[in-house]
Amino acid sequence: MKQLITILFIGLVSFGINAQAKIEFKAETIDYGTIEKGADGVRVFEFTNTGNEPLIISNVKSSCGCTVPSKPDGPIMPGKTGEIKVKYDTNRVNPIRKTITVMSNADTPTVALKIKGLVVDTSKASVLDKTEKSIVEN
Repeated sequence: MKQLITILFIGLVSFGINAQAKIEFKAETIDYGTIEKGADGVRVFEFTNTGNEPLIISNVKSSCGCTVPSKPDGPIMPGKTGEIKVKYDTNRVNPIRKTITVMSNADTPTVALKIKGLVVDTSKASVLDKTEKSIVEN
């Protein structure tokens, strides 16, 4: 009887260890490319729970205030997909290099996602463009 209880206990413990949520992203980096100032800065990271337990994303944070991520409200069931939306402030004219940290109950509890790109202001011509234009007009 003791052996049967021991075997059942070990079996339950090992089953509990194998039961986990797993998060698999379609892509861990999104490249905005070159976009204009004021353009739509929303992008989406898609993921799937490839584990056998519900996936709960507890927190999503950005490396700066110019990037605002949002997480799913409820758990993502095994085999189902979800998304993390990221909104970058495209009124900032500069290169984009930001990290979004995702914390969950997955077997890899912390995942770093990245966005990159370049925001340009096409309404402002460079000094060289203005000089060339003035020479051509004269």
